[in-house]
Amino acid sequence: MSTVVELTDKNYKSFIEKTDVVVFIDFYSNSCAPCQTLLAFLPNIVEHYKDEEMVIAKVNTSLNPKLSKKFMLQSVPLTVIIGKDKMVKHAEVGLLSIDGYFKMIDKELGKNKGFFSRFLKK
Repeated sequence: MSTVVELTDKNYKSFIEKTDVVVFIDFYSNSCAPCQTLLAFLPNIVEHYKDEEMVIAKVNTSLNPKLSKKFMLQSVPLTVIIGKDKMVKHAEVGLLSIDGYFKMIDKELGKNKGFFSRFLKK
């Protein structure tokens, strides 16, 4: 996947049912400064994992109240990793460093890629 997928109240259920890969979801708000920083990280995360079987997605919480309720959203940014088994494997509230997101994703993928791994490729 080479783009960030926009999930909504309407397409979330069918998307998750159809996918058989790890999904990283960023719940954000347009009025949240840390959310905007994380949104800026997403293209780098997509690029870093372009060869992996996974999807990077985002959800605008203001426009998708059903998803916000489903994930019991109380604060943004909220990042969630959904495993291949369709279960939530990890959830993190607040802004992490980009390496923090890499570690979160790597754990679910069973890989040991960190931010600096891209410089160590053979």
